[in-house]
Amino acid sequence: MRLTALSAVAGLLAAALPLASTTASAEELTVITAGDQNMVDYVNNFLAPAFEKQNPGTTVRVVGTGPGDAGSQKIVERLDAQKKAGKDVYDVDVAVIHEKVAGKLVQDGLLDKYRGNIDTGKLVTRGNARLALGADVDGYVMPMFNSQTAIAYNPDLVPNPPKTFDELVAWTEKNPKQFGYNGIKGGASGVSFVISWIYNYAGDAKVLQEGPYDANEKAKWDDAFAKLKAFNKNVALTPGNAGTLDMLSRGEIAMGAVWVDMFYSWKANGQLPPTMKLVLPAPGMPGQPMHYVIPGKTAHKALAEKFVALATSPEVQANGIVKQFNWYPGIDAKYVQDKLDPAIWQKLFTDISPDDLAKYGKSFPIGPYYADLLEAYEKKVAE
Repeated sequence: MRLTALSAVAGLLAAALPLASTTASAEELTVITAGDQNMVDYVNNFLAPAFEKQNPGTTVRVVGTGPGDAGSQKIVERLDAQKKAGKDVYDVDVAVIHEKVAGKLVQDGLLDKYRGNIDTGKLVTRGNARLALGADVDGYVMPMFNSQTAIAYNPDLVPNPPKTFDELVAWTEKNPKQFGYNGIKGGASGVSFVISWIYNYAGDAKVLQEGPYDANEKAKWDDAFAKLKAFNKNVALTPGNAGTLDMLSRGEIAMGAVWVDMFYSWKANGQLPPTMKLVLPAPGMPGQPMHYVIPGKTAHKALAEKFVALATSPEVQANGIVKQFNWYPGIDAKYVQDKLDPAIWQKLFTDISPDDLAKYGKSFPIGPYYADLLEAYEKKVAE
């Protein structure tokens, strides 16, 4: 991670922000975040300096809980333990979590319903701020960023990329082994592709994304999985998220399912040809956010809300989330455009526009369907 550059941008951002009253009392805001080390570094080296400059006397303390869903589960366990111990005040002011645990935290009464209290709350338009894998979290979460899967392609080999799954099937029949994805092993870009396939070819995608769960829904997937098994005969199964990008870079495949932020990071590092492009086919593919949440028993509710408001402001979303990480913003991208250099905007939004994201950016299924889909793939496709 480019910490020097990130810190420099944070300094410029802090200088541009209005200062709070210098008579503000000294407070310590504790921010706990799941995710890789870059999440901790982002808060430490970007958000914290800007927030401390805006709020003299305040110190931001950052705690990382580790990558993946396990990191978010540790946050759940930490808050739940304090609830069971009868604590009047919890030792967490702001948490950054994966959407998988958001519903449980809301259902267990551990979070504050704060989004309506901050100005940036009205800048959020995607459905994942309302439902988190089928659970109602409306008002309790603010997306930090949105990750997204899509189809990467080499325009020298694919001048007219498929815009739908039917077109993709037809293309692979004419160009065998030139499309790649990793099945359900080694990374969620392949899982996303499989789920997108089911959304397109089986049942009601809205039911899978929002529930309620009905085990009988699985019977509707058989034909779609049979079609996917036939499709797989014409594709290259890659070793994982990075494996798909690596095969694209070496010209072993012409198209593949990828995470958008990884795609742009590889391009920025010279690991992919600069001509590579993206397409988000109809009816869409899943992505997932990470969310800012505020525990209901924080000792610093007003300060926590100010922190999330800053973190989700158009300026910070532009200079931190988009510019530094190639993530899509958590707020609606249209509010970020005029805060970005046109070249950066063009890089991230030319292939997949904000309207494309709004229309075709899907959520993953609710937990029970997610597990059922992976199990069905193993039984009906991978065998």
